[in-house]
Amino acid sequence: MNDSSPRLLERLTVNGQRLWDSLMALAQIGATEKGGVCRLALTDLDRQGRELVVRWAREAGCSIRVDQIGNIFARRSGRDAARAAIAAGSHIDSQPTGGKFDGNFGVLAGLEVVRTLNDLGLQTAAPIEVCIWTNEEGSRFVPVMMGSGVWAGAFSLQHALAARDRDGISVGEALASIGFAGASPAAVADGAPAFGAYFEAHIEQGPILEDAGVTIGAVTGALGQRWYDVTVTGMEAHAGPTPMRLRRDALFAATHLMQEVTAIAMGEQPHGRGTVGSVDVFPNSRNVIPGRVRFSVDFRHATDEGLARMDAALRAAVAGAAQRFPVQAGVEQVVYFEPVGFAPRLVEAVRAGARRFGLSCMDIVSGAGHDAIYVARRAPTAMIFVPCKDGISHNEIEDAQPEHLTAGANVLLHAMLEQAGIAPSVQAAAVNRPGRSAAADR
Repeated sequence: MNDSSPRLLERLTVNGQRLWDSLMALAQIGATEKGGVCRLALTDLDRQGRELVVRWAREAGCSIRVDQIGNIFARRSGRDAARAAIAAGSHIDSQPTGGKFDGNFGVLAGLEVVRTLNDLGLQTAAPIEVCIWTNEEGSRFVPVMMGSGVWAGAFSLQHALAARDRDGISVGEALASIGFAGASPAAVADGAPAFGAYFEAHIEQGPILEDAGVTIGAVTGALGQRWYDVTVTGMEAHAGPTPMRLRRDALFAATHLMQEVTAIAMGEQPHGRGTVGSVDVFPNSRNVIPGRVRFSVDFRHATDEGLARMDAALRAAVAGAAQRFPVQAGVEQVVYFEPVGFAPRLVEAVRAGARRFGLSCMDIVSGAGHDAIYVARRAPTAMIFVPCKDGISHNEIEDAQPEHLTAGANVLLHAMLEQAGIAPSVQAAAVNRPGRSAAADR
């Protein structure tokens, strides 16, 4: 930017009320009685949500492109069409008992950036794009983060289109049924420009920012993840006639292993995470000693070395179970995401945006998976976190304060402008334009 850019940037703020109203309007599609949202990927409700946001983007002057996995890209042209776009986005599909803000905030904050630029008649040097990624949640179809994963080349389009839900409907069939099976190539070609920068604004989905009383989280990266299925096999027997010392109780052994999962994570603080979230007991009868138990393990860590230590500890614990208990035990890794570090210059742009508005800010690592993790494979990437009430997400009572959402969108606006630039021919006129004041939007 030229010398007048500081004056221009100082008066640029988003319309917080418009952002909130858009979030609340989108939340009516799939609204639940408890105030949340059920809008599963590629359902008719997802179609309605997509069509609403696409209509808003078109009204804001954007062109729309839909790729073969259903990702939506709303593009606001820049002065230099050859430059890689500066992008923002997230997803609008939800968990079965999801909230209003997870994903939706990132998409609509990106749209609010476009609307704000329109308000002041500003043209950026680089194009701006708002992305809606398909099936981030993975509630209906697996793998999770499907659209961004295909885009980044993490897995093939064919693999994703063939995935089926519990009713046997494939992703390809569902995309066709809702009218979002696009013709544009789904994956970024090797060597082709992806984005000049990608930002994803998001509620934190955890309690750290709220606990610290901080408004903006500058996300430096995301925890790596390893998921496992552990199977413990004993023998079913009658609960009455079988003495305790002669039992081959699979559940008794499995509960000891579950406690090891927690102990392993506690030994890897502050970034180690260990969770047993799913347990299947066979035959699951009140008066039968369990003969087989399958349970999930979710390990997360900020470094690959930490994940490797946790992996080794789990495998040692499982191997030792057969020596401690009269059972057999095995472990299978089913998911691996390596830890991701975001682009330092973009993380600093987030910090700078917070400083510009006098907002409290802290560095933070994302414990959850986001589309930004896959996008980071193909483009410089950063995330902006804002607090959510009590750290609750993936829940109908998920909540966020309007002022925090506005703050996050303002940081997003300025971070994107630092990367996209203001076209020189319109910059001076925009500085002197008698537009709305920042106070008018509060």
